[in-house]
Amino acid sequence: MGSPDPQGPPVAMELEASGLASEAAAPSRPRFEAMKPHEMVEGKIQFRKVSVPVHRFSPLKKYWMDIYTPVYEQMKIDIRMNLKFRRVELKTRTDTPDIGNLQKCADFVHAFMLGFDIADALALLRLDDLYVDSFEIKDVKTLRGEHLSRAIGRLSGKGGKTKFAIENSTRTRIVIADTKIHILGSFMNIKVARDSLCSLILGSPAGKVYSKLRAVTARLAEKF
Repeated sequence: MGSPDPQGPPVAMELEASGLASEAAAPSRPRFEAMKPHEMVEGKIQFRKVSVPVHRFSPLKKYWMDIYTPVYEQMKIDIRMNLKFRRVELKTRTDTPDIGNLQKCADFVHAFMLGFDIADALALLRLDDLYVDSFEIKDVKTLRGEHLSRAIGRLSGKGGKTKFAIENSTRTRIVIADTKIHILGSFMNIKVARDSLCSLILGSPAGKVYSKLRAVTARLAEKF
């Protein structure tokens, strides 16, 4: 039998020692702090501008504090009224918690300008899956004169009865401003409400629309 190699164990020990040394010398994984919203846009201030229609100027002055308080205090967005250009201007601050708050506030102010109540428009700030959809009666059917007036009357119903029925069953809010119609709600509910309004514009009697609406809302209730 050959004698054991005296060089064997020391070489192994040296290799182990060098392996440990290399592990110790390896750089640790970098840890980056979470970026703040104003850093995501390279420190640039983001702006949004919402025009004020002539007929909404008085309501805006009346409810200004109701609009200003949630936007400035809760969403941390600067807001001001530019009297010269008749528009509401919004911009981000360094302490704005989320960059998406700016667009939410712009949608909230825009919804108020379209004619929605403050309480309904506030839902745009608190919920993520709400939208405003707008269309005109002429997009569905070209109507003129008395035919157009009767179509608008069918949409509202006596004392707003038809409009309220569609709102309550689809959990949406509807504004009928002359020939323009604005719907606030979730995507699926807006679609159901829009289909009902289009049927009324095309001449369907309210009773037929109600029965169809009941069937659709019952299906939606089962689905969710």
